[in-house]
Amino acid sequence: MLQFPTWKILLVLLVCLFGVAVAAPNMVSRETADSLPGWLPHKQVNLGLDLQGGSHLLMEVEVKSVIKDTMNSLVDEVRKELRNAQIGYVGLGTKGESVVFKLTDPARADEARSLVRKINNQLDVTVENGQFTLKLSEQAVRDETRRTVDQSIEIIQRRVDETGTREATIQREGEDRILVQLPGVKDPERIKQLLGKTAKLTLHLVDPTASVADAQAGHVPPGTMLVPVSETQKGRGPQFYVVEKRVVVGGERLTDAQATFEQGRPVVSFRFDTVGGKRFGDATRENVGKQLGIILDGKVISAPVIREPILGGNGIISGNFTTEEAKDLALLLRAGALPAPLTILEERSVGPSLGADSIRAGKIACAVGFALVVVFMAFVYGLFGLLADVALLLNLVLLLGALSLLGATLTLPGIAGIVLTMGMAVDANVLIYERIREEVHAGRTPISAIATGFERAFATIVDSNLTTFIAGALLYVFGSGPVKGFAVTLSLGLMTTLFTAVMVTRLMVVRWLHRVRPKSLPV
Repeated sequence: MLQFPTWKILLVLLVCLFGVAVAAPNMVSRETADSLPGWLPHKQVNLGLDLQGGSHLLMEVEVKSVIKDTMNSLVDEVRKELRNAQIGYVGLGTKGESVVFKLTDPARADEARSLVRKINNQLDVTVENGQFTLKLSEQAVRDETRRTVDQSIEIIQRRVDETGTREATIQREGEDRILVQLPGVKDPERIKQLLGKTAKLTLHLVDPTASVADAQAGHVPPGTMLVPVSETQKGRGPQFYVVEKRVVVGGERLTDAQATFEQGRPVVSFRFDTVGGKRFGDATRENVGKQLGIILDGKVISAPVIREPILGGNGIISGNFTTEEAKDLALLLRAGALPAPLTILEERSVGPSLGADSIRAGKIACAVGFALVVVFMAFVYGLFGLLADVALLLNLVLLLGALSLLGATLTLPGIAGIVLTMGMAVDANVLIYERIREEVHAGRTPISAIATGFERAFATIVDSNLTTFIAGALLYVFGSGPVKGFAVTLSLGLMTTLFTAVMVTRLMVVRWLHRVRPKSLPV
């Protein structure tokens, strides 16, 4: 136990130097750290919502709207298949989350059932006297819910990244809820508006022959729909447009959108992919002189007249936008549309002053805890206690470096985990030193007492730290938010503790022993 080969000494020193280098960027401002060369460590520990303030949002994904859209699409597909097969039917439409229709000839029910199964094999089909009821199976609903929530998380992540917000936490909560934590956000209302918009963009041709007044009275021509204008367009012309239901091109074909200026007014320029550009070009070439309705989330944001064919796949959305609104619209279009609307269930804002108070309290707790542990170890174990204090300081540096390297987010419970780590770190040294005392009292020589103390205390140290690590792992797996922050710092602290208490402390004690060769031990 007292033999330290050169390679092991070098390994311990390299680990310690690497930990110091990785932890060092936390001693400077974030701007300074970001300006360091790429080959130097520059990551810093991220501060959580409770330490630097920000917004906490719990949102629910309205999966029912997706299922409703699926049922509406199913109606069109069923109509097409029944007509192709020349099967008569009446009353085809949606009823709640089901599609219903009745055959005029109940004898062809089996043939109709086969056609329906061909359209979607995840349907529960109920037939009674020629009356069909089609409903998604429970497994299909679960799959659709999971897919919708996963896609929503991806879109939210894109939108948050576009705003420049750092260290955001976006995760699933339960089946259909999403938790969003945005540390350091200075304008939570703007973020809330950006996340709450579905941002579904579609382009439709305006029907010039339809009367808006008749449409408002309920006489909407077949194949068209009545769409109101957005808030930015109110008072600037018609308040409603009658547009064709057929989508010329959808927002899913967008490859880029940027806020820019045209004739001194904020506008949004956009670009389609190859397929979207061809559709857009064909539509503008065939409909010169007509209006093109640009619809965002069911409202017309612009209805320009097509002056000439637009064949490059590029276009401009003009409207009564402010510069900020143009930037937000471009951001939404770039990030993509949400598959379903989001409802904000819970909203909390943490002010930066509260976060600063938490950081100050955490610093005081760490400083007081470290000072008391240092004094206690030096008073009880003398020189060996001072060596343990050096190892404790190195332990904190390595823990800080590990948090930086992993990009972990430090929360107030995380600080509690660090304070707890300081106490647990010297526990290992206490076990070793007390064991050495017992061996000295039993009459062993200093070298024999130290070797036996380290050897026999090792199993106890591993057992105690392993059980605590298991508890930390369970907290991380089953906990959420701040609980996970506590589990991360606690678990990392256990690993750095094992290294510093067993390797670093032993290296210092062995080097002292070989250099001084004492006749008695200062414990």
